[in-house]
Amino acid sequence: MTETTRRAMLAGLAALPLAPRVALGETVGGITRLDPALDALIDTASPIEVIATGFRWAEGPAWVRKGGYLLFSDVPANIAYRWRAGEGARPFLDPSGLAGPIPAGVREAGSNGMVIDARGDLLMADSGTRAIARVDLATRRKTIVCGAFEGRKFNSCNDLAIGRGGILYFTDPPYGLAEGDASPLKQLAFNGVYSVRPDGSGVRLIDKSLGRPNGIGVSPGLDRLYVSQSDPENAKIFRCELAADGSARGGLAPFVDFSAEVARKLPGLPDGMKVAKSGHLFASGPGGIHVIAPDGRKLGLIATGKPAANCCFGEDGRTLFVTSSDMVAKVRLKMTGW
Repeated sequence: MTETTRRAMLAGLAALPLAPRVALGETVGGITRLDPALDALIDTASPIEVIATGFRWAEGPAWVRKGGYLLFSDVPANIAYRWRAGEGARPFLDPSGLAGPIPAGVREAGSNGMVIDARGDLLMADSGTRAIARVDLATRRKTIVCGAFEGRKFNSCNDLAIGRGGILYFTDPPYGLAEGDASPLKQLAFNGVYSVRPDGSGVRLIDKSLGRPNGIGVSPGLDRLYVSQSDPENAKIFRCELAADGSARGGLAPFVDFSAEVARKLPGLPDGMKVAKSGHLFASGPGGIHVIAPDGRKLGLIATGKPAANCCFGEDGRTLFVTSSDMVAKVRLKMTGW
């Protein structure tokens, strides 16, 4: 596959016209029901409200319950923002990823996917540092959890999820490198899916077959792993079973296919996701955030009108926050994601 910028990749097709910038408080897009089962999860009339805008590429939202605020990344700008109702979005970590001079070969220096662990720390896929990092939210001190596999630096860690016993699962595509797979900075011959213990030990390679692994999620039973692939020629979400010790059982198998949506030239590709406590996936894909049943049925689509990068549950668990191109939006749900 020809390497292109991640922005063009996630826009689906570069020929599509760019959507105009929207104002704070404006409602955008809409919700489409594909299956009657969607009605128990979200009202199709629920407004999608823009809460922050003006970013280069908004990503990796994570809700901090202790404090009541949202964190999200602007990956190419190398800034992580904090949004709180009544305050708006303000820089929280600057830089969020790679500190110091940015080498010419690094395209996306900032943090990408983020999650909050059981003890309240921020865990991030640090694209620029090419590592998984932990941040103490009280002091904003960052430490590296892991940054290499078998002595070779990761490509540009993209997204992560927490499993049984705090095990971290993460993806490592080459989007953060200016020349992608051809980058002279790339030390690994593949783009992997990994797991690592929360103390940084025991890094395991789960898969190296996907050309563009991206979003990742774990089922509420902690027994299934989901991985999305941002490849327009193989735009799918994959899954594998997880054993009691957190290891993968068998290889990744196709779970949801987005080839029809790619053919329709809907904006975006499979990217970030969150798995609700009900087992439903809220997963970015062509057209927006797809609501997917635990059995793989596509129930509905939450569309902002722009490519969607990622999402998370927040506030009382019934708000879905969506990072979408240059903006962040929110929509109320009937169910709680926690």
